[in-house]
Amino acid sequence: MVYQVAVARGQRLWFCTLDCRTAVLGEGSFRPRRARRLAVLNQKGGTGKTTTALNLAAGVAERGFEVLLVDVDAQGNIGASLGVHGDRSLYHVLVEGLGPEGAAVPVRGHLDVITSDASLAAAEQWLARRDDLDRSRVLAERMGSCDRRYHYVVLDCAPSLSLLNQNALTYADEVLIPVACDYLGLVGVKQVLRTLRDVERVLGHSVRNAGVLPTFYDGRTRLAREAHDTLQKHFKERCLEPIRRSTRLAEAPSHKQTIFEYAPDSTGADDYRRTIEALMAGQPSAPWAVAGAAAAAAAGPTL
Repeated sequence: MVYQVAVARGQRLWFCTLDCRTAVLGEGSFRPRRARRLAVLNQKGGTGKTTTALNLAAGVAERGFEVLLVDVDAQGNIGASLGVHGDRSLYHVLVEGLGPEGAAVPVRGHLDVITSDASLAAAEQWLARRDDLDRSRVLAERMGSCDRRYHYVVLDCAPSLSLLNQNALTYADEVLIPVACDYLGLVGVKQVLRTLRDVERVLGHSVRNAGVLPTFYDGRTRLAREAHDTLQKHFKERCLEPIRRSTRLAEAPSHKQTIFEYAPDSTGADDYRRTIEALMAGQPSAPWAVAGAAAAAAAGPTL
């Protein structure tokens, strides 16, 4: 008789007893799992946030993990990039209290999406009428059931300092910051770090910096090289390898595909695979993590 099923590196393992599971995965393997919650945020526009959120989510889903990608931007670029439009959107989750599973649209194997559209502007107004602290925690309250269904929740945040982004950061455990390799990109990352400090100070919620991801990198230009060097000096190991400027990355959304579908052998696909591997390798113990690499993978992924 199968006592328990665990997922290790995207593969299912069956165990007949708890002792059997412990022998394979280690002493700390039996703990409640919690989805890893990652916000992709930069208050400056044009840094590749949607491209990053979409391809990170798709790349992790390709490895067999259950992923929910949430569009927290009224522009609705996630849905447009994948060619999907849900009957229910993030507005219905926030304002009407619809469970996330009721708004999630299956778009690929292991990948679901909660889309957004212009109605999210009305959700912002609805949030503004609530109590100061309560209005920043609505998303966290609504998304609680995700832990039962998903290993990862990736949030694509709007390029603004808004109540919606405050909600995303109060729900998220960590933030990935895409930074365009130019001078204004360096200014934008300072604003994000200031916002993270404000969230911890005012709302009492600590959000870990999962990494700074240089985007639109062109090693042939002095400006890009200098911007990358500056990020490396300041953030050290938190500065990930850059995403190179790629025509294929720009073309993929027009074909309603991820980079792994549209051009799997391109530099863009290689760069995002490398980013996923680096984030997985560099993740410290999450609330549901377990001792040992194999055990950690079985309890849940560490993007």
